[in-house]
Amino acid sequence: MNPNFSFIILTFNEEIHLTRLLDSIKQLSAPTFILDSGSTDKTLVIAAAYNAQVQHHPFENHPKQWDFALKNFKINTPWIIGLDADQMVTPELFAKLSDFKNEEYSDVNGIYFNRKNIFQGKWIRYGGYYPMYQLKMFRKGIGFSDLNENMDHRFIVSGNTQIWKDGHIIEENLKENDLSFWYAKHQKYSELVAKEEFERLMGLRTSALHPTLLGNPDERKAWLKKLWWQLPLYIRPYLYFTYRMLFQLGIFEGKNGIKFHYMQGLWFRLQVDKKLNILKKRNKVPYERNQSKRS
Repeated sequence: MNPNFSFIILTFNEEIHLTRLLDSIKQLSAPTFILDSGSTDKTLVIAAAYNAQVQHHPFENHPKQWDFALKNFKINTPWIIGLDADQMVTPELFAKLSDFKNEEYSDVNGIYFNRKNIFQGKWIRYGGYYPMYQLKMFRKGIGFSDLNENMDHRFIVSGNTQIWKDGHIIEENLKENDLSFWYAKHQKYSELVAKEEFERLMGLRTSALHPTLLGNPDERKAWLKKLWWQLPLYIRPYLYFTYRMLFQLGIFEGKNGIKFHYMQGLWFRLQVDKKLNILKKRNKVPYERNQSKRS
């Protein structure tokens, strides 16, 4: 058994994805733990076939699900790799993990993997979607799930981190080939994001990171989010979509890619703004609070 790291994977009805992911990491011989939130398909049968240890926990949001997994699985390796069920490891990343030795990373607490996002068979290469560095590997007891987020999940570590630019995790949610699934999923996500932003507006949430444009990938993203929160509702989605399409070259993505940028960069952001505006009106948030600085 691999003494350096273990995998944790979240699942819910992932029979279409799970075999693909587990096949991509099988030869690493690493302990594998799956936290399932009520699958009714063959997900658990597949997990058992690959000798994964499974626990169950009702789903509320991704950050809380990851928090439960990190606190309740008995991990005996010094490192943890957190993956989503619709991801898989490329041969190049597999090679880096095969060569990984804990003693060679004594001054590092977290490692960012480079992600390629695939939508309806198309690699989303432009619009700010590549390269996309995500903290996926971290030291046990140091990395934790950021519960200040309501929808986007991220792991946080203190101390030094490293970015692996070569090798990728491939993320391709085959369920999203059905656009009705994509729209229903993102309607739910828009509610979570609107609620999070409203709670930040009211001072009920703070940031676990120091937002800085010159920091690591997550700190830069936190800085951009802070800027986003200051922009006027209903205008910011159009500004963002224009920026993605023109300045980040999304216009060169091709038919499927442009469709993705429209749905994710404009339609989804408009849904968030509509729901956030409803929350503000319902709670009679004064103009001064609307303009307040969110952290």
